[in-house]
Amino acid sequence: MTGGTDEGPRRVGRPRADQLRPASGRPPREELLYAAAELFTAKGYAATTTRAVAERAGMRQATMYHYFGGKEELLAELLESTVAPSLELARRLARDVERPAGLRLWELCRSDVMLLCGGPYNLGALYLLPEVAGARFARFRRMRQELKDIYRELLDGTGVGAELAGDRAGLVLRNDLVFGLIEGVMLIHRADPGRPVAAFAEATADAALRIAGVDR
Repeated sequence: MTGGTDEGPRRVGRPRADQLRPASGRPPREELLYAAAELFTAKGYAATTTRAVAERAGMRQATMYHYFGGKEELLAELLESTVAPSLELARRLARDVERPAGLRLWELCRSDVMLLCGGPYNLGALYLLPEVAGARFARFRRMRQELKDIYRELLDGTGVGAELAGDRAGLVLRNDLVFGLIEGVMLIHRADPGRPVAAFAEATADAALRIAGVDR
């Protein structure tokens, strides 16, 4: 293999043509992300090596380094993929001032749960990794904070926001509870992965609005 240690980035040259297409037919970069998601959630991030990810994806470790510099880069992209669609929706909902804020907040909650629980792997559980506090994950943390801020903006636009206009700490607390519930569904989903996700998402969104004291 061209390169050095198991975890060090080695992007030297172009991968051989016979290493570019795993058996699944997915592009190599996507196949590596699938493999990393499976191993990180099943075996644990710390216990997974880049060699194991490459082998699970059906390619050489040197080929993997052509696409990703190491485990942190794989994890960062996986984490960002769990936030980006919700953040895009949240930005649209924040601009849609013609609809009641409570309805928009409900829609964001429901969609967020669908994203966190609708995939084949429980990626939301990776939020709890201590490594996520590192510098490599700053972009993920900024994205997540912006999403949380839009949750609060929508909550602020409801009757509850007017009620708590003089109690910003109270508004922040309610938003923390709502946001914590939405992200916490990953633990419930992990305990019962067979639960229909669509019904689960709607029930969770209903519960979030009740916690916040908001009507749709």
